[in-house]
Amino acid sequence: GPFIEVNCAAIPEELIESELFGHVRGAFTGAGADRRGKFEMADGGTIFLDEIADMSLKTQAKVLRVLQEQTFEPVGGTTTVHVDTRVLAATNKDLPAEIRAGRFREDLFFRLNVVPISAPPLRERQEDIQLLAEHFMAEFAQEYGRRIKTFDPGAIGVLRQYGWPGNVRELRNVIERLMIMVARDTISVADVSFLDHDGLGRQEQAPAAPHGRLTLHEARDRFERDLIVRTLTEQAGNISQTADVLGVERSNLYRKMKAFGITPRRGEGEEETA
Repeated sequence: GPFIEVNCAAIPEELIESELFGHVRGAFTGAGADRRGKFEMADGGTIFLDEIADMSLKTQAKVLRVLQEQTFEPVGGTTTVHVDTRVLAATNKDLPAEIRAGRFREDLFFRLNVVPISAPPLRERQEDIQLLAEHFMAEFAQEYGRRIKTFDPGAIGVLRQYGWPGNVRELRNVIERLMIMVARDTISVADVSFLDHDGLGRQEQAPAAPHGRLTLHEARDRFERDLIVRTLTEQAGNISQTADVLGVERSNLYRKMKAFGITPRRGEGEEETA
């Protein structure tokens, strides 16, 4: 049957009932024609309510009725619609805590909580980190037309010890950064030194100078490299935009990047193409 996805967090409160249950012509300003809702579209199949904890209490009550009675009325309508739909729901919030705070209906929680599936955060699945990192590295190597970079054991150790507050999305972004910025074919500990072990990011750091003190020249180079890397990441690797943000000539930025061993994105040559 059909599989219909609804991102409850992305739909404005005044529109979500129409999105879920449909509406009849003239039900509200802009309703120029009858429209089927997501539940009706999922009849005989599955509806996936993503981020269900972001749904208002009013809408939660209507969803509960659909789950219990398998019927609803479109917004502005009087005709009852019957549906037979499998319902999946997901959230990244602690629903028992949301219930205690009065933001989620307890009866809806128990109605939904038939077969609960818990997806643990990445920090609790350390054995998956290397597999995911290598998978994303292969993806980006194909996208950028480069050789696949490998990870030395020290770099893998850092990735496993990091807290990953952003979970898999954050890991994917980190791997893309490494593909863009690291010129060598092997990712080392130094290349992932912008990650700490407490789950909080820190800026990339060069190796410490003898006796733990940097010279003025070393400190300046470290600052410049960190700033260029951070700005390149923010500008998705676009050299011209990065030069504009940093207030330097593009040719000067290229010289700095070459000196610091920073590799630009594929396709970012000396001449821009339209």
